[in-house]
Amino acid sequence: MAKRITLDFLKTEAASGVILASAALAAIALANSPWADAYFAFIHAPFTVELGAFTETLPVLDWVKEGLMAIFFFVVGLEIKYEIVRGELANPRRLALPVIAALGGMLGPALIYLAVNMGPPFGLEGGAPRGWPTPVATDIAFAIAALAVAGPKLPPNLRVFLLTLAIVDDLGAVGLIGLLFTDHFRIMELLGALLALTGMGLLGRWRKAPYLFYLVGFVIVWGFTLKSGISTSLAGVAAAATIPLNPRKPGRPGVLEDFMEGLHPYVAFLILPLFAFSAAGFTIRGLGLSDLFGPIALGVAAGLFIGKQLGVFGATVLVIGLKLARRPTGAKWIELYGLSLLCGIGFTMSLFIGQLAFPLSDAAAEAQVRIGVVAGSLASTLAGMAVLAWSQARRARSDD
Repeated sequence: MAKRITLDFLKTEAASGVILASAALAAIALANSPWADAYFAFIHAPFTVELGAFTETLPVLDWVKEGLMAIFFFVVGLEIKYEIVRGELANPRRLALPVIAALGGMLGPALIYLAVNMGPPFGLEGGAPRGWPTPVATDIAFAIAALAVAGPKLPPNLRVFLLTLAIVDDLGAVGLIGLLFTDHFRIMELLGALLALTGMGLLGRWRKAPYLFYLVGFVIVWGFTLKSGISTSLAGVAAAATIPLNPRKPGRPGVLEDFMEGLHPYVAFLILPLFAFSAAGFTIRGLGLSDLFGPIALGVAAGLFIGKQLGVFGATVLVIGLKLARRPTGAKWIELYGLSLLCGIGFTMSLFIGQLAFPLSDAAAEAQVRIGVVAGSLASTLAGMAVLAWSQARRARSDD
């Protein structure tokens, strides 16, 4: 069952990568077209949601980020729980390599970014060190899609390794969001979210609980978390941890599997592309060289392209060299290096964290974040795909 879930996940992620890329390109094109004013007016338009006693007014971009993206993190949380309990992360020997590689892949970009943004005499003038978490995350959808296109005949264990590494990476990113981007919170609303989470946990003990009850519980947790001042990404992951794995009826898929399979296509084909469309657009009009090559843009781009490959591949070589883990079956060193490059595709996760690190009022910093994310992710995509395609062609020649 674990293998079937993983393969279905990989197929969906690979297919959605094309839509994600199209949405991002459309956003950039619109932001630099005669319809730019309409595009920015749309993503910044205030929108009010009223649900009983709950009332909140936010721009469309924030609703996507704090509302729809909470569902994305809920699905990520489901995937993390499934992998820890029944999947690749349940085996300690298999877990060591992708976990340590993911930690290296978070440390490397952070250090590269800080080196660029620490200010003179070693860094650039006008740096912004607070943006260091921006390049630490990997976009699962884009990375898996790039691997599927460049190396469809490479060993399947490479795909599982990349998926596991990216999931651990996302878990670390969620932790950073909770630690770094919660400036203040309201105690009563936070207690309300915790009580709602407790209710969801107790609901999991009721084998035949209607799925609607879980939906209501998630909405309550999300609402309290939004009002508490804490990032709703944490609400999504925390709510996912309460979903039981056992089936409602013998012979049926588990509750968690039902939610994964039911929600994942909507997240991959609707929510993430909508977030990419609303968050990726930036205008080059009025931007000078100081913006295009500013410390934030260079730090993010270098962190993704240079820091990720150094961190992931360096940690991989270290762990395998110390015999703490083995290379994935059938994988070559050049292919592991290619995967390390693909881990530099930050895109949606990096855009999300970048928006938390820099307020919307800081338009110059926001533009630099987008430029850096797009440039670093694009460079990582092209380089990673080139390495993996070359390795696959080399395998094909050796088999002839």
